[in-house]
Amino acid sequence: MSNSVTIHLIGPDESERLDKFFVYLREHVAENGASGIGYFLPMPRESSNFSIEREERFRSALTVEFAKPGWRRLWLALSSSGQIAGHIDLRGHPEHFASHRCLLGIGVCSLNRKSGVGYSLLEFAASWARTTGQLEWIDLQVLSVNEAAKKLYYRFGFVKVGEVPEMFELDGQRFGYTYMALRLCNASISTSPNLPTV
Repeated sequence: MSNSVTIHLIGPDESERLDKFFVYLREHVAENGASGIGYFLPMPRESSNFSIEREERFRSALTVEFAKPGWRRLWLALSSSGQIAGHIDLRGHPEHFASHRCLLGIGVCSLNRKSGVGYSLLEFAASWARTTGQLEWIDLQVLSVNEAAKKLYYRFGFVKVGEVPEMFELDGQRFGYTYMALRLCNASISTSPNLPTV
């Protein structure tokens, strides 16, 4: 784990931390497509924002009992001064009959990238998912050009399960979408960050 942060599961009643999280999240999303950062979300540069409506849906999902339709859980990586260094969330699949799987979302503050924060967040979320006794898989989607994120996921044990070329057209560019999955019952850490485990 990164020595400079602690990770906390955030409940729906922690309004102060949630308020700070959504400020952080808006700043994080606004970096999408910026020069020197690149695209990490499937949205055009000028539309890279996190609306109040999405915030309300996110908050509401945190109140839903685990395994019920629409559930979500959130962890924050906090610095010693209480600043948010990154976040990770797990949520139920919208499809019926997929309660043994969940979807992952993750982000790390630009000042804290390449410091181990992302890996620590993955460890916490995967550990929690294993303790549920119900989740067997964690799924995610990532823009195919996001090599840094894919390297992290491969290192943690995710495998590529598919890719849609030219899925999105953003600001005159086309981007593929890579689908990845982690099987929780036999997840292992890859010894090489460039090679997926099977």
